[in-house]
Amino acid sequence: MTSAASPMIGLMAGSLALTAVNSSAEAACPIQLAIYGEAKSGAEIDFTPAGSSATITNNFRMILDNNVVLDGIAMWTEGSAARPHGSLMYKCPTGDVTGEELAACTVWEGVVYSADDKGTIGLLPAEGAEAPKSLIFPDLGASLEMSAAYGPAGFSKVPWDIFVLKGCQE
Repeated sequence: MTSAASPMIGLMAGSLALTAVNSSAEAACPIQLAIYGEAKSGAEIDFTPAGSSATITNNFRMILDNNVVLDGIAMWTEGSAARPHGSLMYKCPTGDVTGEELAACTVWEGVVYSADDKGTIGLLPAEGAEAPKSLIFPDLGASLEMSAAYGPAGFSKVPWDIFVLKGCQE
C-alpha cells in the first residue's frame, strides 16, 4: 500500500509545488509587466515600462478587436486627493502636439481604480508595485462607443469597465 501511495503523493506534491510556483509568479508580477483581459469583448491591456518620464507613472495599450490599439497613460494628480488620471488615445499625432490636438484624439479619461481578490477597491499603483487582480476604468464602454475608434473602420466589440489580471510579460 505504501508503494502505491508514494507515486500518488509524489504527483500531488508536484502539482502543489507547480501551483505554488505559478501563484508566486503571478503574485510577483509588477504592474509595468502586467497583462489584463476583459471577458465580454476579448479586449486586453498590456502595460509597458513608462521610461524616464517625470509625469507619466504608467504606460499601457488597450488592444480591441479588428486590431484597434489605443495608447494609454496614467499620471498621478497632485494635492490632497491625488489620483491616477488615465487617458486612452486613438491615432494621436506624434511630436509637438497642442492640447487641442491631444483632446481631439483622446477617447477616454478618468481615474483608474484597482480591486483585489477580496473586492477591496484601491487606485492604480505606479511602476514597481505588484499588479492588482483587477482594474476598473469607469464609463469606458460608453466613452469608447462614442469615439472615432468605434464602427465599421474600427472596433466592434465594446469592452466593459473591468479588466482582470491574465498574466505577466517576461
